[in-house]
Amino acid sequence: MFYLFLVLYGLVLGSFFNVVGLRVPLKKSIVAPRSACPTCGHQLRAYELIPVISYMLQKGKCRGCQSRISPIYPTMELLTGILFVTAPFVVGWSSELVVALSLISMFIIIIVSDIHYMIIPDKILIWFAGIFLLERIIWPLTPWWDSLFGAIVGFTLLLVIALVSKGGMGFGDVKLYALLGFILGFKLVLLSFFLSTLYGAVLGGLAMLFRIVKRRQPIPFGPFIAAGTLSAYYWGSEMIDFYLRFLNQGF
Repeated sequence: MFYLFLVLYGLVLGSFFNVVGLRVPLKKSIVAPRSACPTCGHQLRAYELIPVISYMLQKGKCRGCQSRISPIYPTMELLTGILFVTAPFVVGWSSELVVALSLISMFIIIIVSDIHYMIIPDKILIWFAGIFLLERIIWPLTPWWDSLFGAIVGFTLLLVIALVSKGGMGFGDVKLYALLGFILGFKLVLLSFFLSTLYGAVLGGLAMLFRIVKRRQPIPFGPFIAAGTLSAYYWGSEMIDFYLRFLNQGF
């Protein structure tokens, strides 16, 4: 029953996160007006807002004008449900599960915003900074100063890259990594950046190879940060231990 609850909870929240990710960068209210078709303005009724199911029943089209509905809506809903239900398998039914679900929630909103507008909104980062500050006060890292050191390392590393790349790295990413450093600590935030860059290079290269994107076309980095950070958060300690054992055996 708990797993079923997490799936349903994730699906519903995923629908809400779509709204937040689309409206906050445009400085619109996330409460009003009601969700509507961006093409014809048809206001969606309750049965048209059922996560994933409504999209499937309507065959991905608006009931009013039959225009195509972006598949990103059900994708983010389904992804949120999957990530929510898999989190306890990794971190267990512990207090850290609260942090994991908060991290997933933030990343879903960031992915939606970054894909649509290439922006990581300050309002989202400020809101979640308050949440993570409270959570790390209640459930601190060991040692406690690892959060502060991690925030400094995450901010400094991305700031240097942003300045050197002259626009290649956005300042939204800089602020995000300061927050991630606070959540993960300095070791895991470094691993997060390495994995995010690796995922971005591999998947971005494949996207250009198969002409999904054009050369020099900007690619949102938010999804890769989410994938790299969750990988580091879930399995980072094991990765680091494996790497150190490999080095010791090599020398």
